[in-house]
Amino acid sequence: MPLAAVAVAALSLAGLTVAAAPGGAATPVAAKAAPQAHTAAKAAAAPNAVPAAPAGFTTTWSDDFSGGANTGVNTGNWKYDTGPGSSFGTGEIETMTNSTSNVYQDGNGHLVLKALHSGTDPRSGWTSGRIETQAATFGAPPGGVVMMQSSIQQPNLTTANGAGYWPAFWMLGSTLRSGTSWPTSGEVDILEDINSRSSVFGTLHCGTNPGGPCNESTGIGSGERACSGCQTAYHTYAVQIDRSVSPEQIRWYLDGNNYFTVKSTQVDATTWANAVDHPFFIIYDLAMGGGFPDAFGGGPNSATASGGQMNIDYVAVYNKAPGSTGGTGNLLSQGKSATASSTENAGTPASAAVDGNTGTRWSSAFSDPQWLQVDLGATHTISQVNLNWEAAYAKAFQIQTSNDGTNWTTIYSTTTGTGGNQTLNVSGSGRYVRVYGTQRATQYGYSLWEFQVLGS
Repeated sequence: MPLAAVAVAALSLAGLTVAAAPGGAATPVAAKAAPQAHTAAKAAAAPNAVPAAPAGFTTTWSDDFSGGANTGVNTGNWKYDTGPGSSFGTGEIETMTNSTSNVYQDGNGHLVLKALHSGTDPRSGWTSGRIETQAATFGAPPGGVVMMQSSIQQPNLTTANGAGYWPAFWMLGSTLRSGTSWPTSGEVDILEDINSRSSVFGTLHCGTNPGGPCNESTGIGSGERACSGCQTAYHTYAVQIDRSVSPEQIRWYLDGNNYFTVKSTQVDATTWANAVDHPFFIIYDLAMGGGFPDAFGGGPNSATASGGQMNIDYVAVYNKAPGSTGGTGNLLSQGKSATASSTENAGTPASAAVDGNTGTRWSSAFSDPQWLQVDLGATHTISQVNLNWEAAYAKAFQIQTSNDGTNWTTIYSTTTGTGGNQTLNVSGSGRYVRVYGTQRATQYGYSLWEFQVLGS
């Protein structure tokens, strides 16, 4: 019952003319109460503090953009990428500047990147901003995990007046600065949106261009994911590079929800190592026009508003040291006895979800509710549940534990499930663990490639 999925991946943002500069699976931390949306003229909301590191992590580096009003960025932390957008290789039409008209701290704890237009031709006369970290040292050592997270408000525009806008929060591999070519050196796009569609794309670029193992210049991407309210309020965007698991993973998060995962086994070992197993530097930019917006109808056009802002509250890098469990623990469920409320057919049994094979799956009857449970054989402390959904996933479900298989305790609940690979950090105990689905996202049943329970 696999459902066909059309994934539109992000085109490359890579700046192929980057100058040299000095180097320097817990759930991502959600922002505190979101500040009010910025007006077009001034970002005036109260800032959030940089969140403390999640359990098992330490804060490696952060910036809360606390400089004075209308001041440039701290050049100890950041460098400006200036010049015509055409030099970045993505068809952009703006000119990037270091002017405080385009890049400035607002005096209220926010960084603002603003795109401005002059003249009458909507396809020329744009200026905007792009910055990157001086340090290119943000990565995960073997056996460790790194997380990059930022609280961002996308430009407060709509599809009616935001055609051509292309905000992005992303990373390039440190080896690009020492001569390795793109995309071999790796690129991880944490947030991209185009044409003010209130959406998000996550993408890994790697291998060779064009084509190659990573389908460049498209890359390996999440496709477009809805990002409700992302134009009008702050939301958190994060990536974790996890080298503590096998296979290694990159996980993308929106407001703490893991909506996309890429595993090292999706490409050959050399391609992955060259693209991922090294540090990165971080980039923010607000591009105008280019191949990616053009692929979705294009812009700018005569209705595109000047003055759209990408507002950034904070950025933080967190690391988990090799050997630190940080709430993950040992894989307890693989190969254990599994049962389910129903199965679609004999080829999709409950046992297929705990066999360690991502080519086999459990799927249920086409009705609600449905459940899948695993008997761990003894009572364990449960710290994490991983769900690898097939295209037929649960919109609303709970994770529940039990000591007797009859009386259940809910340790996780959602009504906004996103499917894909979900990593849920939980706290509970029991011999039996089940996923209990109450609302399907499709007309089909529930379908899991893998159901993993971790703990001690």
